[in-house]
Amino acid sequence: MKEKNNIGLYIFGSIISIGFFASLFIFMSVEIPENNIQSINIILGALVGAFVTVVGFFFGSSKGSQDKDKLR
Repeated sequence: MKEKNNIGLYIFGSIISIGFFASLFIFMSVEIPENNIQSINIILGALVGAFVTVVGFFFGSSKGSQDKDKLR
């Protein structure tokens, strides 16, 4: 049984990756008010976590498991 390519995974992964790098660029180029620094750190931490998850899925053990399942 052939598995369909799930284009949604690639679109969602691309949105998270682009959002991560765009946010980094914005946060580095705009001066953030002192009272908003903690909120920005929380948002950036969540984006880093999402980005690490995307990279881990596409290049980590999940990708290897997915490739292994295709061989069956």
